[in-house]
Amino acid sequence: MPTGGTSVNARVHERPGRGVGDPILEVSNLGVEFFVNGEWVPAAIDINYTVRPGEVLAIVGESGSGKSVSSMALLGLLPDNARITGSALLNGVQMVGADQATLRRARGKSIAVIFQEPMTALNPVYTIGFQIVEALRVHFPMPPSEAKARALELLDLVELPDPEKAFNSYPHQLSGGQRQRAMIAQSLSCDPDMLIADEPTTALDVTIQAEILDLLRSLHERLNSAIVIITHDMGVVADLASNVIVMKSGRVVERGTVEDIYHRPKEPYTQELLASVPHLGLGEATADVEVVRTEAPTLSLRGVDVVYPKRGRVPAFKAVDDASFDIYPGEIVGVVGESGSGKTTVARAVVGLLPVAAGSMSVAGQDMTEVTGHQLRAVRRKIGIVFQDPGSSLNPRWPIGQSIGEPMLLSDEFTKAQMNTRVEELLDQVELPREFRNRYPNELSGGQRQRVGIARALALSPEILVADEPTSALDVSVQARVLDILQEIQQRLRFACMFVSHDLAVIDMLADRMVVMHNGRIVEQGTTEAILRNPQDPYTQRLIAAVPLPDPIKQRERREGRAASKE
Repeated sequence: MPTGGTSVNARVHERPGRGVGDPILEVSNLGVEFFVNGEWVPAAIDINYTVRPGEVLAIVGESGSGKSVSSMALLGLLPDNARITGSALLNGVQMVGADQATLRRARGKSIAVIFQEPMTALNPVYTIGFQIVEALRVHFPMPPSEAKARALELLDLVELPDPEKAFNSYPHQLSGGQRQRAMIAQSLSCDPDMLIADEPTTALDVTIQAEILDLLRSLHERLNSAIVIITHDMGVVADLASNVIVMKSGRVVERGTVEDIYHRPKEPYTQELLASVPHLGLGEATADVEVVRTEAPTLSLRGVDVVYPKRGRVPAFKAVDDASFDIYPGEIVGVVGESGSGKTTVARAVVGLLPVAAGSMSVAGQDMTEVTGHQLRAVRRKIGIVFQDPGSSLNPRWPIGQSIGEPMLLSDEFTKAQMNTRVEELLDQVELPREFRNRYPNELSGGQRQRVGIARALALSPEILVADEPTSALDVSVQARVLDILQEIQQRLRFACMFVSHDLAVIDMLADRMVVMHNGRIVEQGTTEAILRNPQDPYTQRLIAAVPLPDPIKQRERREGRAASKE
């Protein structure tokens, strides 16, 4: 990639701290502690690893195991109550205890980060284009016009459908997957020697995930750079990583090549982690038999259109076109498709956050086409929603107990004592300690925040639960348990569930039926078994073929086959 007139080779040779073949990053005895309630609490203990040019190191483990904390410590991105010990040499420069000038020179140019939650990492008051241009001009002497051209090139590189539109859009105007791709474009803008990718494909559908993984692989092979990837997606690890570190409770419990970890794991914890990985089933297809229903659907859409109005320089566009499907009590329906396909837009319309432009929609017996404010407030008591970005959906000034209890407070149906009891029950259900009710969102990991969002959505025992990527931030072991919990509660209370996800393995495990969306239209729907085992639409076939396999050997064969078919 061009970088403002400076060649890649020249830039590599300009690094005085690292010779050819020397490690890009050397971490020795790294420790991270946080001062909480009058004492130092360890989050990462005695971490040691080396990352060399061309290497992809995956750090895996449960939510809260110290994966992200240990990596953010390298860049000085931890809060003020953190204490860092040990050593971290980046191209021979000590990053632990470095002054702000050293950190600023390194950030973006020598080392860059793809953050887990793009909505909270991107600045909401600046356009996507401004933020990429700013990153470029901080490190390279280039005029605004050249920086804009480079930014548009990057946005096109990460497969955003309309780079010019994305350049002029604010973060909230993009879908979750589009925001993630914009953040990846910003992180790659300066061709860094090392990239820390913290859940880089969390919000991406499988087809774009495959493209992004190919892009990251191409970057580090072409520039001989290194990647540290922090993820709970074992399919991504199998696709991209050369070496793996497994963390638990702040410590490294196992390390080895990706083949060793997948095929010859030694530690029981690693074995449990791999056993929790959901696999897209390979069973025989079953006939898509239409079931005769005797009860009314909890959710019913008939020919629904949803249109986003014109805003500033962004023209009006139809996000959902002629959508029709039903969800019945006690049923889970998965809605899948690429980022920007309209699946989250449908979810927002169901909960009354977007108006229906055409067609009809009924939610829990309420017609939503011309709903009044009073009717909307009444029906929302019957709807639970889990948002895609838990960091942006939780009030940062409230302890999580207050966030979970907010729906009960607004319903005027619970006493204070009943609310306290219910909050504790919900924390138990999502497997969070009860004392977490007094913690704030910034004190929890991404996966823990997502579980808080699920607890809040279940607070009023809803008739329908709208779950927008509810397990996207969860590691595989916790994801498996949370899905079990959702199924247990759903079967007991018999609420309908609209489950929006890009993870087809999760849909396979959870959903009774599924709806496939592409460019705002439903291209296929039916039983999960019938669609995943015998897809009829070419787009559905591409989706299934792009799912990464949690096995490095099989995934390499699939990747090579995919590359050969493009030639």
